[in-house]
Order: sequence, then structure tokens, then C-alpha cells
Amino acid sequence: MAAAISGLPFFLLYFGIAVVLVALYLFVYALVTAHNEFDLIRQNVLSAAVSLCLSLIGFALPLSSAIVHARGVLDLIVWGLVALAVQIVVYWLVRLLVPNLSERIASGELSSALFLGAASVAAGIVNAAAMNI
Repeated sequence: MAAAISGLPFFLLYFGIAVVLVALYLFVYALVTAHNEFDLIRQNVLSAAVSLCLSLIGFALPLSSAIVHARGVLDLIVWGLVALAVQIVVYWLVRLLVPNLSERIASGELSSALFLGAASVAAGIVNAAAMNI
């Protein structure tokens, strides 16, 4: 039985770090976007929920890769921060391609939200694959 749970402390450590990184990601992402995702979600604006949820998946994919491949806590934190930075860059790049992106999402335009979300997920997949820890 003891062998079955011998990895529990490492699980708790890595999972705890991941939860903190996800919270940090959501905080930073909400700060850098020109629209307030959480207020819009509270108002039941589907486009805000779609773009934020897909962006979160785009962050979680490389974060999970970092957990699997990290050689230690510092690796996990550094690569988690890299994943965060990549998602912020994706938002800014999509914002260049889609005029008034945040206003469109805030007004409920689903196509803009889906494009941002798809770009976020695609970047997350490539980011996860490119991590060479």
C-alpha cells in the first residue's frame, strides 16, 4: 500500500504549483486583455466564456507537458511562465489580425472569440510539443 501512494507528495507539489500557475495565468490574462472576461461571463456573454476557456486550454496543454517533462520544480515554474507568455503573445497577435477584437468579444461576437480561442489552443499544442526540457 505504501508503494502505491509513494508519489503522492510529488503529485501534491506539482499539482499545487500548477494550480498557482493557472490562477496567475487567469489573473495576468484578464489584466492584459482589453475586455474584462470575468465581468462579461457574469453577464452571460458566451463569446467571452468561449475565448477565455479555449485560452485556458491553450495554457493548460503546455503546462501539462511541463509537468510531465520537468526535471524539478524550477523547470516546471519556468516552462509554466513560458506557456503564459506564449498565450499573451497569441492574444496580441490575434488582436493585430482582428480589428476591435475585445470590443467584438464584449459585444457577443462568437466568430472573433472562436478565432482567438482556436489560435490559443493551436499555440498551446505547438508550445507543448516544442518544450525541450
